[in-house]
Amino acid sequence: MTAKEPVLTDSKTLNEVVNCLTENIPIKSQGKCEQKNIFEILIRAATQRDSLENTTKVLKNVPTSNDIRYHLEKYSDLNSLELDLNEAL
Repeated sequence: MTAKEPVLTDSKTLNEVVNCLTENIPIKSQGKCEQKNIFEILIRAATQRDSLENTTKVLKNVPTSNDIRYHLEKYSDLNSLELDLNEAL
């Protein structure tokens, strides 16, 4: 018997990925540019094969691409980032 509804929806998948990233990759953020928003925007840009600039223009009530870049630039140690990403996986 096949399920009529998918067990894992797009929104559930997004939530799981964002939760995993926020637990394992610390990005100090402030104001409306919360860590969760940063990851949601990055995931959307990646899955749509779109630029960060265009993604933030298409979405409403999200931080600007410059705000996101500012917070990402705080992560200057790429070796540490790679270790955090591997741990998240």
